[in-house]
Amino acid sequence: MTSSPASPSADSLRSHRAFVHFWFARTCSSFGFQMLSVAVGWQIYAITGRALDLGLIGLVQFFPSVMLALPAGHVADQFDRRRIVRLGLITELIAIIVLAAISLAHLAHEAGILALVFLLGVAKAFEFPSLQSMLPALVPPAVLPRAMAASASAGQAAQIVGPALGGLLYVAGPGTVYVVCAVLYLAATLLMGRLRYEQAPPRREPATLKTLFAGVHFIRQRPDVLGVISLDLFAVLLGGATALLPVFAKDILHTGPWGLGLLRAAPAVGALLMSLWLTRHSMERRVGPIMFACVAGFGAGTLVFAVSTTLWLSLIALFALGAFDMVSMVIRGALVQLDTPDDMRGRVSAVNAIFINTSNQLGEFESGLLAAWVGAVNATLIGGVGTLVVVGLWMLMFPTLRRRQSLRAAPAEPAATAGAEAI
Repeated sequence: MTSSPASPSADSLRSHRAFVHFWFARTCSSFGFQMLSVAVGWQIYAITGRALDLGLIGLVQFFPSVMLALPAGHVADQFDRRRIVRLGLITELIAIIVLAAISLAHLAHEAGILALVFLLGVAKAFEFPSLQSMLPALVPPAVLPRAMAASASAGQAAQIVGPALGGLLYVAGPGTVYVVCAVLYLAATLLMGRLRYEQAPPRREPATLKTLFAGVHFIRQRPDVLGVISLDLFAVLLGGATALLPVFAKDILHTGPWGLGLLRAAPAVGALLMSLWLTRHSMERRVGPIMFACVAGFGAGTLVFAVSTTLWLSLIALFALGAFDMVSMVIRGALVQLDTPDDMRGRVSAVNAIFINTSNQLGEFESGLLAAWVGAVNATLIGGVGTLVVVGLWMLMFPTLRRRQSLRAAPAEPAATAGAEAI
């Protein structure tokens, strides 16, 4: 990683007005969603008193995100992506307004809330591939990694501050939280409407099995793209320790809810600070080795956290874990976007979304199941070792990715095989 040189205003993210509108829209919707998640969880638990129902919230969002991913990717490559994102935001805004109305009128019940959360999940399933595919068209390729880091910083800031704001506002009732969320989503919708997004007229194709699975076929033919996407899947699936944080906080570190809050915030703080650093620096050389090193750092941080018996060392390990993950995430995301032609980005992003959602959800399940068998410490140790093993195997299985120097494929390569030949 090298520091970006003093550059003209064209290299500044602020000089790209479309990206500025995109960033503010993403920030507003991210903060709104984090606040919404806290309010929905508290409200459902207050109504039913059953912890199992909290799991239903994630379930009704998980199913549409996976089941609709491939159709959503097809739609993103067939229609104006900005309009798809706006339609998704408007749908989410309507669902939030209804949540606010039934809460303020004291008419909220579990089934109604879960139905609206399901609607939010459907809208986000269609919004995600289009949103991801828009970013490469908003900034030049050389600036894309910094733009992705800036976009990620908004999400990390929302993860840190959003739940706290939602919790504070919930004192005035869930309706108040939903009203504030609706204002934020309205702002995101208006900002997305002002965004000037130039997309080449897409070639309309009927939705067939071939077009729906075109993203899967494309990834299979590009070893570098397949390598980074599958690396993310298995590394997160094995190395995720966040689901076990309550166990570590109570039984190993012997701290209270305040300590659990610090443990949950530490990875996000590490990721946020790293993303801010990445917005000012370019990754121009040795991106493959750096990515593998950072995923290995993620696994090593997991191991340190597993054996730690003091809060301060655990916080340092989680902080480093989050920072390493941010670097590898930016490299993986930029490489996938730059190796994918624009007319395929929606479908490739949709497949990537399936991998991300599966690894996050199944990773938590795997951690909990393994912890029930062998204990939280041993489960986390196994996850950390597993991540390091995956890194070693992927370095052997994807040699061109291991040797990759630049985020962009070498210009001498034919477009049909870019990313599939040795670099």
